Amino acid sequence: MGIDIRKAAPLDAAPACNLLRRSIEQGCAPDHCGRPDILDTWLANKNPENVAAWFASPTNHAIVAERDGELLGLALLTQAGKLALCYVEPGALRIGVGRALLAAVEAQARAWNIGKLFLHSPASSTTFFERHGYANAGQEKSCFGLECSLMWKQLDADPLEADAKRKRFCNCSQ
Repeated sequence: MGIDIRKAAPLDAAPACNLLRRSIEQGCAPDHCGRPDILDTWLANKNPENVAAWFASPTNHAIVAERDGELLGLALLTQAGKLALCYVEPGALRIGVGRALLAAVEAQARAWNIGKLFLHSPASSTTFFERHGYANAGQEKSCFGLECSLMWKQLDADPLEADAKRKRFCNCSQ
């Protein structure tokens, strides 16, 4: 009953769009507080046609998370190192979906030789990204008018190698 991560397919566009909209409307409710000026602008480009175009772009890496055939999350990385989307179904929060998506996106970034990722995070998600090694560079107004945290993370070339470097070694005899 694990979480499966796979490349987003064209047929995923409509259900992914629905997930995006639910996540923003419900999961991000503390951020937009139901304000139509923010919510309507945030949702304006979240339609199946746009999502399909984002998934199809050769400069994007779009992935989805599933469990038992149910779509639980999606993420989209650009070749510029921007994590443009990272959303989880509101009912699937805190079960590892976001962590799995983030790990897959970071692996792709390393494969593309991207050394640093960045994103705009609403307040409700900032702690999640900080727990996963992202630094908060301060507040910026997003393109849809919400104050967000500009988050970034320097990627190590090989996470296993980085873990080995962080461990302390003892030179005493065995």
